[in-house]
Amino acid sequence: MEPLEAEWRALDSLAANSLHHAYDWCRAWAEAHNSNLLLLRVAFGGELFLILPLEIRHGRLFRTARLIGTEHSNLNTGLFTAEASAAMTPALAHALARDVSMALNGVADILMLERVPCEWRGSPSPFAALPGVANPNASFQLPLLGSIQHTLAQINAKRRRKKMRISERRLAEMGGYDYVVARTPDEAQALLDTFFRQKATRFAALGLPDVFQQAETTAFFHALAASQDGDPQLMQLNAIRLKGEHDGQVVAVAGLSLKGDHVICQFGSIDEVLAGDASPGELLFYRMIERLSVQGVRLFDFGVGDQLYKRSWCTIETPLRDIILPVTLPGHLAALRHHLVVRAKAAAKSNKAVYARLQRARRFRQGRGDSRGTPD
Repeated sequence: MEPLEAEWRALDSLAANSLHHAYDWCRAWAEAHNSNLLLLRVAFGGELFLILPLEIRHGRLFRTARLIGTEHSNLNTGLFTAEASAAMTPALAHALARDVSMALNGVADILMLERVPCEWRGSPSPFAALPGVANPNASFQLPLLGSIQHTLAQINAKRRRKKMRISERRLAEMGGYDYVVARTPDEAQALLDTFFRQKATRFAALGLPDVFQQAETTAFFHALAASQDGDPQLMQLNAIRLKGEHDGQVVAVAGLSLKGDHVICQFGSIDEVLAGDASPGELLFYRMIERLSVQGVRLFDFGVGDQLYKRSWCTIETPLRDIILPVTLPGHLAALRHHLVVRAKAAAKSNKAVYARLQRARRFRQGRGDSRGTPD
């Protein structure tokens, strides 16, 4: 990565480029996962136009080039120059796809850029003209309007404040609480460990695989949490911590990433046993949004995935696409497979009864796997 560092960091500073492609974010992922990197620098008219930070994944039948850290990314844009959107034409998009495919020949069978917004912050994605398929998931955002009062006016403010008061009353019966933002790396690491424990309990209760359990993944997030300064701020840990009888017990955790006036909630968890009926997660979102609204943040991003709590908060739903460029014959077969899988997922999610049955079957298979002592 080092030969590209200066140009990479210059592109980091542009608001349209995702913080998930920031130099330090990608370096932390690559070091934790010992990634097989493939970094593409694209010039147009002799000037830097795009950096694509990719890693190669070797499957049984084909090699896939994907954006670094795709598994835990909520926003993928590529690292374009400020003029890219205006300069992109159908002819240039065709030339870009052709030349990228040529560069990947012999290295990868397919390029997959997943969860790319069709439009971001009012501008079309430079990738919009490239071939792809609609991702079955969208991402959800809430504009912040300078104060919690103005922000809540976009949604059901009365209901939101009522829920917050109920949460506070129930926590007051337990001795009260503090809203905590980690100020040191040690505080951040401790809250991160609490999140991993709470999330593991939640996944186990649902019979789902724990996507955070791999040592490489936990090491990656700990590396992000160790860095507290700079823009972007890669990982900021927020929490609700009890006082009184349960003094010091953390009942809700959220990890935020901040870049300029945009913040992404990367993950969240609650202690359902100790304070589940107090909705500490909802209270934590209220306090984070209240604080960030007066600190210059203008967009709170709840990330990818359609969930009721996101729809209750958000006024913006951002459609996403998967950009797919097959390079070889196995790559064309992989592209066809991806299209079929995505369409099947979209069809299942549009039918609530079918989707519920699939979720129950998944939990059942996971439970059987646990009882045999082998992973699903």
